[in-house]
Amino acid sequence: MNGKNQDLSAQIKKAAALKYDAAIDSAPRVTAAAEGKLAQKLLEIALENNIPIYRDPALAEALVKLDISREIPPELYRAAAEILAFIYSLDRKD
Repeated sequence: MNGKNQDLSAQIKKAAALKYDAAIDSAPRVTAAAEGKLAQKLLEIALENNIPIYRDPALAEALVKLDISREIPPELYRAAAEILAFIYSLDRKD
């Protein structure tokens, strides 16, 4: 990791990964969630694999409480839509 990514990793206390397949899912699913050192490792894996990172500590707090493979609840749809918009904007830049 470069210096900027190390700074980001050191600040992460909670992290979650989402997956969304519009063909089979009605909402994004939590595929990984972690706290502390495991959250930092999750971030490192994402960075190593060029997976976009979206920082939202309040959302991470809510996501780590959910069961893995569970679709996110309706109250998190707006936040998930913001993440999807962020990812789509990154895709357009490429």
